[in-house]
Amino acid sequence: MSNIGSYDERIKNFDWSIAEKELGYNNGNVLNIGWYCSDRICQLGKADKMALLWEDSTGREKRYTYNDIRLASNTIGTFLKDLGIGNEDRVCLFMDKIPELYLGFVGILKIGAIAQPLFSAFGDESLYVRLHDARTSAIITQRKHVGKVRKIIDKMPYLKHIIVVDHDGRKPLKEREIAFSLEEAEPVEHLEIFPTTAESASVLHYTSGTTGQPKGVKHVHYSLIAQYLSTRWVLDLQEDDIYWCTADPGWVTGTSYGIIGPWSVGATQCVQDAGFSAEAWYRFIEKRKVTVWYSAPTAIRSLMKAGEDLVRKFDLSSLRHLASVGEPLNAEAVVWSERVFGHPFLDTYWQTETGSIMLTNFPGMKIKPGSMGKPFPGIKATVVDAKTYEPITEPGRVGLIAFRPGWPSMMRAYWNNEATYQGKFKNGWYLSGDRSSIDRDGYFWFTGRDDDVINTGGHLVSPFEVESALLEHEAVAESAVVAKPDEVNMEVVKAFVALKPGFEPDADLELRIMNFIRKKLSPLAMPQEIEYVDSLPKTRSGKIMRRLLHAKEWGEEVGDTSTLEDDE
Repeated sequence: MSNIGSYDERIKNFDWSIAEKELGYNNGNVLNIGWYCSDRICQLGKADKMALLWEDSTGREKRYTYNDIRLASNTIGTFLKDLGIGNEDRVCLFMDKIPELYLGFVGILKIGAIAQPLFSAFGDESLYVRLHDARTSAIITQRKHVGKVRKIIDKMPYLKHIIVVDHDGRKPLKEREIAFSLEEAEPVEHLEIFPTTAESASVLHYTSGTTGQPKGVKHVHYSLIAQYLSTRWVLDLQEDDIYWCTADPGWVTGTSYGIIGPWSVGATQCVQDAGFSAEAWYRFIEKRKVTVWYSAPTAIRSLMKAGEDLVRKFDLSSLRHLASVGEPLNAEAVVWSERVFGHPFLDTYWQTETGSIMLTNFPGMKIKPGSMGKPFPGIKATVVDAKTYEPITEPGRVGLIAFRPGWPSMMRAYWNNEATYQGKFKNGWYLSGDRSSIDRDGYFWFTGRDDDVINTGGHLVSPFEVESALLEHEAVAESAVVAKPDEVNMEVVKAFVALKPGFEPDADLELRIMNFIRKKLSPLAMPQEIEYVDSLPKTRSGKIMRRLLHAKEWGEEVGDTSTLEDDE
C-alpha cells in the first residue's frame, strides 16, 4: 500500500519545511547532498541495507550497501582532495553507467567540489565545449573514453587531472593522466565533509539552447529538499522497494532521481549498464523484482513496438508503481501500460533548470491519459501569454508554461551567462520554453516547444550546435537543422544541407556527413536524414528561417513569409 496522502491533502497548508524536518535539517546548518545520501542513512541504522544492485550487459554484478557507498565516496573524495581539488572546483564524470559514476558523484559533493556529469556518448567536440565553458579541473573517465579527452587536452590548460578508473597497465598513461582503482584503494573510514550550505553549488548540468553554445545549469545543495520530497510523494519510494531509474546520470533525471532521490530516502536501487532491449529490460525487472520503475516515453514506445506477447514471457508481478519523464507521454502508452503491466505510467514534467518534478500525475490522483497532471505541492504553475506574460485564465487556451520562482531545486544560474539566465524570468515568472494548456480541472496538456530545440527521445539537441558542426565538414557550405516527426522518438534530427562546388549529393556522402556528426557531437545529434538543397530560406537580413523548414516537415502552415529575401 502507498504511504502517501491524497493530492488535495498534500497541497493544503504545504510548506517545504516538511522535507527539512524529515531530513533533520535546520536553516543555516551545513547541508551536503553527499553526506545525506550516505553517512546519514548509515546513522539511521541502515548501514547494511542494500543501496545499489549493479549489473552490466554480460550479467556481471556488483552490490553495495549504504556503508559501502559511504566508504567508497570517502575514498574517492580523499583521492580528489589529495590532488588539490576542493571547494567549487568542477569535476567532470564522463563514464558509462558503472558504479564509479554513482559513487564518484557522492564523493565529489562531499568535498565541496561541483559535480559535472556528461553523457559518455558525447564526442570530443561536445565534450570540449562543456569542459571549456566550465573550466573543469579534473575529469573521471574510463579507458574506452580517454581517447576523446586526449584529442582536446592541448586546448584545456585548466584541466589538471584525467583520472582513469579502469587502467589495466597495458598501455602507458599520457600527460596529466592518473590511474585510480576503487577496488584496490584503501577504504577511507573518515572524510571531513566540506561544510557546504543551502546555497553552495552542487551540480553543473549542460542543456541545449536554440542559439549559442550549451548552457551550464548550476544547482545548489538545497535542491535536495525538493528532490527528496518528490521522490517520496511522486515516486512513492518506500522501505522495501527495489527502484529502477533507467536514465543515465549524464542527464538531470539520472542524478536527481537516479542518485540523490533514492539514496536520500534510503531506498535500494538497481542499475543496468547496457543498451536498450525490450527482452533484456523485462528479464532485469523479473530478476531484480523491481517494484518502482521510472523511465522515458521513447523506451515505453519501444516496448509497445516489441509487442505484448514478449511481456507474457516474464513475471513482472513485482511492479507496483510506474512513472515517466523526459518528453510528452502519449495517451496510448498510458492505456497500454495499464493493460499489460496492470499499472499506468504516470507522466511527470520538469527540466534540467527546475531540478525536480514540477507537474505530475500524483499516485492516487485521477489520471487523464496524455496529461502531465497538476503542479507538485509548493509549486505555483500556470500558462502565460507569450507577449504579455500574464496568466491565461481561459481553460484550454495554449500559453507558455510558467512557474513562480523560489522552489528549492530551481537553478541558480547559467554558468558564465547571466544575461540568458535573467531572460528566463518575465513578469515574476520563470518561463520554461514549453507550451501547454490547462483544462477546467487544472490538468496541464503539453503542446510543444516554444523554440527550435529538438527533443529526441527525451534528450535536448541544439540545432545551432549541429549546424555549427556540419559547417566544419569539407563538403558543407550551408546547413539548417530541424526536428522531424518520428514514431518512437517523437522527434529526430533532420539536416538541410547546401554543398560546396565540386561535391555531388549521394548516399555515400550522406553517410560520411552523418558519421562526422556522430563522432564529433554524439549519436543523439546525428541527423537521421539529410536533404540536399541548392539554398536555404533566409530573411533579408540573412537569418535562416528554420520555421519554414520545420513547418514543411510537420505539415504545418508556413505562415508569414514577407521577410524572406526572395519574397516579392
